[in-house]
Amino acid sequence: MPRPFYLRRAPRGSGVEGDNHARRGGATSARPPSVSYAPVPTPEAFILPPNDWIPNNDRLPVLLYRAGLSPYEYDLAARFEATFARYGWPPRWRDGIYDVRHFHSSAHEALGIAQGVASVELGGPDAREVQLERGDVLVLPAGTGHCCLSASEDLVVVGAYPAGQQEDICRGPVSDDAVRAMRSLAVPDSDPLGGAHGPLTRLWRVG
Repeated sequence: MPRPFYLRRAPRGSGVEGDNHARRGGATSARPPSVSYAPVPTPEAFILPPNDWIPNNDRLPVLLYRAGLSPYEYDLAARFEATFARYGWPPRWRDGIYDVRHFHSSAHEALGIAQGVASVELGGPDAREVQLERGDVLVLPAGTGHCCLSASEDLVVVGAYPAGQQEDICRGPVSDDAVRAMRSLAVPDSDPLGGAHGPLTRLWRVG
């Protein structure tokens, strides 16, 4: 029988996810972090069309890696940070996921579930709901609406973005120019779990 958990609302804030905690300047684990070289699982991939004021991304699919890293790691948050950094997705924060609909127009985002479980809405109202647990990785192309519906009290998420991209936060409609800029945002040449030969480099191939 699955372990029961208590639900809570995910943290709110005035900035991007992770502002409730210090930005990452390196792992804080007592043990030196190490990179995972385990085979990368094939992710679920799906395109989300525009939904009301949320543009989503009709060019790049959302990628969901089930057990992207082993849930049995001693310090999974540190392992996520080391692996993301190794493959060109510098980790920026450890925190939860906001419980208000929003998207990032200026950066793609990787979310590693280091502890706990969460139910997350993707793509806006009535679009898609996913259940995330320890070890899962969610990669969101720029423009993808997301919102935490519920989470266990012990939820810890590691957030990372491609090198050179600075995340913003959008909670309402943006201009046509902003949408065009979002759609022309550079596609990373490295998968956050597998580097140059990981699934993202194939599934996000454009042109």
